[in-house]
Amino acid sequence: MLRRKKDDKRIAVEKFGKLIKAFGDTVGEVLDDPALMEKAKEFAKTAVDAAAKVADSKIKDAEVRARFRTVGKAAQTLGKSLEDHFKADEGPSKKT
Repeated sequence: MLRRKKDDKRIAVEKFGKLIKAFGDTVGEVLDDPALMEKAKEFAKTAVDAAAKVADSKIKDAEVRARFRTVGKAAQTLGKSLEDHFKADEGPSKKT
């Protein structure tokens, strides 16, 4: 049981790292900035290391899940606001 919890935490940290890396890569591509993409890789590594420390700490599992949930909600909010911003820039869509 204890091994499964550790595996679950490890998997969550790995998924978090992939999400952060993908986000940084995408923003770097959109802004056409290789330096930004490199910094995103560094940030992803740092974020994964920090997330691993939190997951391995004595913090209760419920609190760790809540922290990851907060990050997820923040990512959704950012995505939605960017989507809304660019939809507003496009103006009314034309039907053909």
